[in-house]
Amino acid sequence: MNVLDLSLPELGEVLGSWGEPAYRARQVYAGLWRRAVGYGEMTDLPGGLRARLADELPAEVEVLAERLADGGATRKALLRLGGRHVVEAVLMGYPDRVTVCVSSQVGCAMACSFCATGQMGLQGNLTAGEIAAQVRWARGAARELPDTTPRRLSNVVFMGMGEPLANERHTFGAIGRIGDPAGLGIGARHVTVSTVGVVPGIRRLAAEHPQAGLAVSLHAADDELRDRLVPPNRLWPLRQVEAAVAFWRDRTRRRPSIEWAMIRGENDDDRQADLLAGVARRLRAHVNLIPMNPIPGSPAQPTTPERMAGFVGVLRSRGVNVTVRDTRGRDIDAACGQLKWEHDRRGFPQESRSTEERNPHQASSADEVA
Repeated sequence: MNVLDLSLPELGEVLGSWGEPAYRARQVYAGLWRRAVGYGEMTDLPGGLRARLADELPAEVEVLAERLADGGATRKALLRLGGRHVVEAVLMGYPDRVTVCVSSQVGCAMACSFCATGQMGLQGNLTAGEIAAQVRWARGAARELPDTTPRRLSNVVFMGMGEPLANERHTFGAIGRIGDPAGLGIGARHVTVSTVGVVPGIRRLAAEHPQAGLAVSLHAADDELRDRLVPPNRLWPLRQVEAAVAFWRDRTRRRPSIEWAMIRGENDDDRQADLLAGVARRLRAHVNLIPMNPIPGSPAQPTTPERMAGFVGVLRSRGVNVTVRDTRGRDIDAACGQLKWEHDRRGFPQESRSTEERNPHQASSADEVA
């Protein structure tokens, strides 16, 4: 049993069966989530209970590899969760905020042609606790950020490995776990869910978590091109995606974001910019242009700086609010799935270590939208 998959009431039931008083569960839960420490750091607990917890309820988050960039402000970690799933998470420190990009699945079934994770295929879904455990890792790792950035985690983006709305039950459960005031306490307004356009999930996100943000990975503004770049478009074509995002916007009164990876010779011409401008204006959306990370084995290449500038110019001439996203950590294989691919291919036994070994403030045992 992994304690990170237990809610506070469930943890209370387990500890109650051990004969522990009810308040012990609150102490353990706060230590695991709010303070993001291992059992050894929970000095408010008796030593015997700490030993039993470590033996019977391991908080299994193992750092297999970690790479730093941007003067230590970007940390990319390969994590083994629950002793089974290996995923990536990226911590990014900015002058005014600290964001973690988390994974919702191991691999991805969406098969987008320019995405390293899409080339892996789907290997498994993460549980709500395993998703939230990445945020717990980030809370501890944020304490090691340089003094050029805050050292308190403030934002969570579901933009790592996998399609969050293809693992909807656990994604929604993780949003609840992340926002739990007894635990991590990061409100839903500081959480953004990214999707390639899973229409039913967008509508349910509006109903169940209206405070959470929405980012739609569009990447093409006509069905012919999007069918090729983003295969789920064959199931949910652009008109359906646009209608679902409009529903979300009207229900939540929030502005959606459109994500667009700039791929040379594919989706970076003025025609696509003009079509995208129409979608963005209808949805009153903010557009994030992403300089594409090169993917091993893929012919897709990032657009040139000159073409990026021309694309931005078309959007702005049409009155669209657009940002070129900060490309954090490109030199540490920041493209989603690259570090996992290397681990599967070569392994990192010499870098493998528990989070407690890496940082005594932690557990025992990619770029953000503007």
